Amino acid sequence: MANKRSKGEGSARETIERPSTGSVTKHRDGVAPAGVRRAARDFAGAPNRVRIIGGLWKRTPLPVTDIAGLRPTPDRVRETLFNWIEHFVPALEAVRALDFFAGTGALGFEIASRGAQRVTLIENNRRLTDQLTQTKRKLAAEQVDIVAADALTTAARWPDASFEVIFIDPPFDAALLTPALAAAARLITPDGLIYVESGAPIGESLLARHSLQIARVGRAGRVHFHLLRPRSA
Repeated sequence: MANKRSKGEGSARETIERPSTGSVTKHRDGVAPAGVRRAARDFAGAPNRVRIIGGLWKRTPLPVTDIAGLRPTPDRVRETLFNWIEHFVPALEAVRALDFFAGTGALGFEIASRGAQRVTLIENNRRLTDQLTQTKRKLAAEQVDIVAADALTTAARWPDASFEVIFIDPPFDAALLTPALAAAARLITPDGLIYVESGAPIGESLLARHSLQIARVGRAGRVHFHLLRPRSA
């Protein structure tokens, strides 16, 4: 995977905070993300639908099934995320991507739309896997595989370094972040990227335990989002 980052970029930090007035104030000590000014408001409640924002299926809406705890990544945050990803990986054609907790499939179908070679979506909720299957058929997304199973059990069967990009966006109250991050650290290629959404910043001790480092980090309301890389990258 190509790495086009210049020296000193690894610590870039991007934060969007909601003051008590309800407005969104942006702070930065790296390059500010484009189009995320209202992302905190997007995270306040799940939208009825999200859309693919780039690539072959640009502007295609994705339905959001009414399921407790389902919190799809908003369009503006995904736009920022893929600006980050494409900074490190200008060409996605050779990328194998994994979405541990696929939900609506917004992250997985987005990277497939932008040309990823293979995308695996894991989801264990039957209603969501049925919706993912319908979306795959609608888009004729042959490069997308949908796995109806437990994410951690499934990941344990795969060999090391199986993916160049991994998405982790688990339900915040399910205590899945730590085991998912451990699995991702094993499955990611040495120059790969791991995207994580969480209800709190990821601590340095957890990153060090799995030899990971922060490449980019941001915040939208109560949600923290991180782009991680192996420390060897």
